[in-house]
Amino acid sequence: MSSSTRQVISSFCFLFLSIAFAHIQPPPPCSDDFLDPTKTSRNSSITKCKKLRTLGAEFGWSYNNYSNGDIHISILFGVRVDDFYSNAIWIAWGVNPENRPKMVGTKAIIGIKQSNNSMLVNNYNITRDTKLGCRLRPSPDSDLGLQVKNKKMSYDNGSSFLTIYADVILPSSHYDVNKLNHVWQVGYDAANDEPLIHPAHLQNVDSTEMIDLNSGNGHSGGRHQRYLRTVHGILNILGWGTLLPLGVIVARYMRVYPVKSDLWFCLHLTFQISGYILGTAGWGLGLWLGHASKYYGFYIHRIFAIFIFTFTTIQMLALRLRPKKTDDYRKYWNMYHHLLGYALLTVIIINIFKGINIMKGVPNWKWAYIAILIFLSAVTLCFEIFTWTKFLLQKASAQITAQQSPKDPQKPMDVKDPQQSEPNMGPSISGNDPAHYPTMQNSPSQR
Repeated sequence: MSSSTRQVISSFCFLFLSIAFAHIQPPPPCSDDFLDPTKTSRNSSITKCKKLRTLGAEFGWSYNNYSNGDIHISILFGVRVDDFYSNAIWIAWGVNPENRPKMVGTKAIIGIKQSNNSMLVNNYNITRDTKLGCRLRPSPDSDLGLQVKNKKMSYDNGSSFLTIYADVILPSSHYDVNKLNHVWQVGYDAANDEPLIHPAHLQNVDSTEMIDLNSGNGHSGGRHQRYLRTVHGILNILGWGTLLPLGVIVARYMRVYPVKSDLWFCLHLTFQISGYILGTAGWGLGLWLGHASKYYGFYIHRIFAIFIFTFTTIQMLALRLRPKKTDDYRKYWNMYHHLLGYALLTVIIINIFKGINIMKGVPNWKWAYIAILIFLSAVTLCFEIFTWTKFLLQKASAQITAQQSPKDPQKPMDVKDPQQSEPNMGPSISGNDPAHYPTMQNSPSQR
């Protein structure tokens, strides 16, 4: 691999590692809008506050211990919601007495803002059936194993904060303020007092945390999966989404037009094989992540990924299994090879953006990949303009030379159109031989 190639790959790796880990920082304190006195006055005992990692949620609290050992927690929970939704919006906060923070087993307070702006706040017991799609109805305190008092809800038009307040009394036998499992959520539809299923973005899936109410520090049991998702995204963006297109550009524009290079084939193979290896590693990691996600899945994203891996593997088999130049069906194989290459690049770009959308809440990924696509498109456009400019100039030069030789009985031979050459019609996500690319037959530079 040449030094310039290594520098390009290193630059892309550094870019994505910087983006991926930029968000792994301690959560900042709450926003001024959330701490506005018009809100906190309804729960003036709030002494601590933090921004939660997902959904733009913010959480304020204070607590004290009763003489019988029970824990009294005053909570203030809010989310800045989009006010253009015509359906009901609901927000939820709850605690889970089990050994790790998760949705199943959570005792939740859910506030629903109806489409007519009326508001409901109730207690709910989140069970395994709930996660599988069964109806979620209000539950009495006796079913929750805790007490909830002074439940209130408000919506501030100016800041778009939807907020719930409550006093929660937890039995110390099941809850520990140093390791309190709490869960939060946002949904965008409800049927009266029944919140309907929330979106399936990873932001919604990751809205759990074990928090220390004394320090405010928290961590999630699924943090390792989040790191693996980051690695999965980086591998696929670098492999499928960057190196494979670079290999196509090298094969298309370094064979003859616009600059002939004896290293084009080595560079082409380097980009294609490197991209395939990284992309396959990311694909395999994605399969594992999908298997580890017991209660949710991203099926269209998975189907596209299987399509990409399967047909890219078929393209790579052309390293050894492509027909010979003299075979009668070679031109039909070339047509299939190029069309499949175009289709793969299209599906790759679509699926990368689908993956970024699943990782909603990390906007830098989207803009970073858009920047990569702009760079690749700009390089392709410049090469294409240069190719056609060079071709037209050589064609004009050939015509002038022919006109200046009237005694030559032979007819001048036309310069072959580089874009009409059979082998250079599309991306070759495989190894290619020189027969795949155009030549300037009988051009002035090759006579």
